[in-house]
Amino acid sequence: MPDEPLVLDPAHHWLVPFATPHEGVDPPALPALDALLAQLREIERDADDGLSLSPPHERALARAQGLPVRDGALPWAALASVTPHTPQAWVHPVHLQVGTGQVTLQTAEQAGGLDEAESRALFDALAPLCTEDGVDLCFDSPTRWLARGERLGALACASLDRVSGRSLATWLPRGEQARWLQRLQSEAQMLFYTHGVNDAREAARRLPINGVWLSAPGAVDDALRLRPPPTVDDRLRAPALAGDAEGWRRAFTALDQSLFTPLLESARRGEPLALTLCGERAAATLVTERPGLAQRLARALGLRPRASAQDLLKTL
Repeated sequence: MPDEPLVLDPAHHWLVPFATPHEGVDPPALPALDALLAQLREIERDADDGLSLSPPHERALARAQGLPVRDGALPWAALASVTPHTPQAWVHPVHLQVGTGQVTLQTAEQAGGLDEAESRALFDALAPLCTEDGVDLCFDSPTRWLARGERLGALACASLDRVSGRSLATWLPRGEQARWLQRLQSEAQMLFYTHGVNDAREAARRLPINGVWLSAPGAVDDALRLRPPPTVDDRLRAPALAGDAEGWRRAFTALDQSLFTPLLESARRGEPLALTLCGERAAATLVTERPGLAQRLARALGLRPRASAQDLLKTL
């Protein structure tokens, strides 16, 4: 991972998460991105083994804004609140599928959705347990609640983007309060198991919402002066998390036309541009190149090798 933060103009910086092809699936033809890469040079790469609690796109976003990159403790919940210096975390109601030797998580969206009435009923059941442990639970949206409390400043939790559709064994909570959180998650499972919301869901042949997952714990340091975020285009996220390879390819084709084509035109006009492409294991940041005479001549004669979008994406 990079040691020094790379400061880029957020007005001319675009970040694309989930740009990695699914295993065994090639990206579609991306002519605009292919042409754009010929105008860019890679200046930074943040890579790991694919097992970090915070995925590359979240680390890239944190770094762009000037947030310290602490694995599993990027305080997005606090940052989105009016009290960013108070430890907070997102609480996601989820479906936990218990199989042979593993527990797999599905988001509420993947489990058939969760409407506000269902969510508030489950929220009302869980909130008193949180209060007993000194944590205030607030309703943010049907698929995401907000927790506040000092306990949340000593946790490291995997991003929901890491665990969706996967076994949880690799990404269990860490930190001083991990044991407390695991107890709360166990209590939530028991509480939701017999809840009327899930009786109704199962009667309608819908998956139960039988657990919670915490993410984005922590607080923003008082002295930190954050930069505005880059433009994040997350249209690849939903099909990627759903394991929908063809939907991901279609979304990428649309992205090539609606995002990379205008960026290519900007690059050709000599305008400043930075593009961060993020996959499962790495994020690569590229910026517009100002080639010298020899480089321009080599490019014109076809002597300078061009990066292929297909090849680059497979390295992420």
